[in-house]
Amino acid sequence: MMDVAIGFILVGMLVALIVAGTPIGVALIFLSLTGTWMVRGNLAVAVSMVGSGAFSSIAENLFSVIPLFVLMGMLVSVSGVGQDTFGVAQWLLRRVRGGLGIATVDANTLFAAVTGISVASASVFAQVAVPPMLHFGYTPRFAVGVVAGSSILGMLIPPSILMIVYGVLAEVSIGRMFLAGVIPGLIMAGAFVLLIVLLARFKPAYVFSSPGAVAVNEKAETTAGMLAKMVPIVLLIVTVLGGLYGGVFTATECGAMGALGAFLIAGARRRLNLPTLWSVLVETGYVSVGILFLLMAASMYSRMLTMAGIPAAIGSLIEEFGVGRYGFLAVYVLCVVLMGMILDSVSILLIVTPIAVPIAKSFGMDLVQFGVISVVAVETGLLTPPFGLSVFAVKSALGDASIRLETIFAGALPYVAVMLAVLGLLTAFPALSIWLAY
Repeated sequence: MMDVAIGFILVGMLVALIVAGTPIGVALIFLSLTGTWMVRGNLAVAVSMVGSGAFSSIAENLFSVIPLFVLMGMLVSVSGVGQDTFGVAQWLLRRVRGGLGIATVDANTLFAAVTGISVASASVFAQVAVPPMLHFGYTPRFAVGVVAGSSILGMLIPPSILMIVYGVLAEVSIGRMFLAGVIPGLIMAGAFVLLIVLLARFKPAYVFSSPGAVAVNEKAETTAGMLAKMVPIVLLIVTVLGGLYGGVFTATECGAMGALGAFLIAGARRRLNLPTLWSVLVETGYVSVGILFLLMAASMYSRMLTMAGIPAAIGSLIEEFGVGRYGFLAVYVLCVVLMGMILDSVSILLIVTPIAVPIAKSFGMDLVQFGVISVVAVETGLLTPPFGLSVFAVKSALGDASIRLETIFAGALPYVAVMLAVLGLLTAFPALSIWLAY
């Protein structure tokens, strides 16, 4: 019982350290060492256990998938594929009312299948999609809202950095997690499109700056030219997802093939020179090392919590209250959404996964489905104030002082509501998440 009390105290200390501004990785490592010391009663043993845990937590070849997919996403961002994808979607939907908004969602869906980073999608489409929408009569609130809202598809549609992080922490196949994200991702994209269609039809003043705005792009393009622009991204999607789903490549091999393909595309388009390549490699290193350090810290923290008996204690507490599986999920999602208001997505997963996964397992839940639910819940935090990382990414990429953060948050709010509705659907119908995974 004393160990459980120590564990709960350290969970409270984690919250206090985060609020005080302590880096999440440093806080996790410090509390792992402190907790192990208090439970074992020997500092030398605690240092030894934490040290060995630091090595073993990232010693597997599986972790090479992280820098590979990050590199692929960075290369795709500089290659101009996102701009071409939006151009094709814009051309196809040029006569549909609200078509540029739908084109943004469609382009983000395809772009998500080759990046895996929501912030990258937000940055790219803030520059590519917002100016044309404003030019063709869309309101600033709608234009920035659809970019921020649809950017979350980057973490749901595989490959996804968040799914890699969850897979590692929950010891679930990353390949299965990738496949499980396909149907939920398409459902989410379809729900966003439906939202735009309904807004354009029943709330035109929300979408268009004037009642008579048609927002049609009459730019002449040939079908052959449009198809040519789609070839690179289609080839990457077929290589990464087709290879994974067809059993040709493992998740790590898909990352390597995707990075190679993105490199060849960027080179063929003459978007890579030595300074750009060096910048891409350095940025990949920064992102990868940051994620791996956090995963190492989270693994140590998870071992400490298990040693203290926290997951088992919380599970027993939930059983005593008799809230059941859906009650647990409701409380879990609420906590994750609230944490999303002050923390980034990876940090949230690092904190909640070690505690929540054993409880979900005790309820007999499929951990792949639980992972999809976790990712969708965490992603709402990218759109909610005051943190809202995707919102800040849109603001930064736009560089337009006339569009305030409040405008972007307000524009993204309908997409948060849609995400919560889809989250309920995925919870009620587990087959939507696990059908392709098994």
